[in-house]
Amino acid sequence: MLEKKELRMAMLERRNAMAASEKKRYDERICTYIEDLAGKLKARTVHTYLPMGSEVNIVPLIESMLAKGIVVVAPKALKGRKMENLVLRSLTELEDGIYGTKHPANTEVYTGNYDLFIIPGLAFDGDRYRLGYGSGYYDTFFNLHPSGYKLGICYPFQVVDHVPTEAHDVQLDEVYCQ
Repeated sequence: MLEKKELRMAMLERRNAMAASEKKRYDERICTYIEDLAGKLKARTVHTYLPMGSEVNIVPLIESMLAKGIVVVAPKALKGRKMENLVLRSLTELEDGIYGTKHPANTEVYTGNYDLFIIPGLAFDGDRYRLGYGSGYYDTFFNLHPSGYKLGICYPFQVVDHVPTEAHDVQLDEVYCQ
């Protein structure tokens, strides 16, 4: 779909062009918000991405969750739009994955339920739909894990009027971009 491709490229260019100081301010606010939300949800198990490139840097949040004893699970992308969800023990024990991603170096697969999902994206809309990188990993994953609070995070300019959707796209519970 050309519209998706153009929107992805525009958002990635804009995100990559952010001033470091502005990005840091947003990252800190987003981390604070998620930490508060996790507390309100009494989240004991959180599925999160490990930031790459110009994505929202949630590393301080992940460190805080690990220190609090929250089970943090991070994806390892596999072929065929599947993810292996590995327990994260430390941010120093990571391996390189496909598409420039990183994942936990261990092989401890988490198979339980999740209280909170922290989801990156390139664009989101007011109906809480997400445009990702185009691999379909999250939509496939959410169809297997329908429970748990799905929080999309981004910078304010990444919220658009309409994200092109398809039948398999999963609506999030919330998009936060402050």
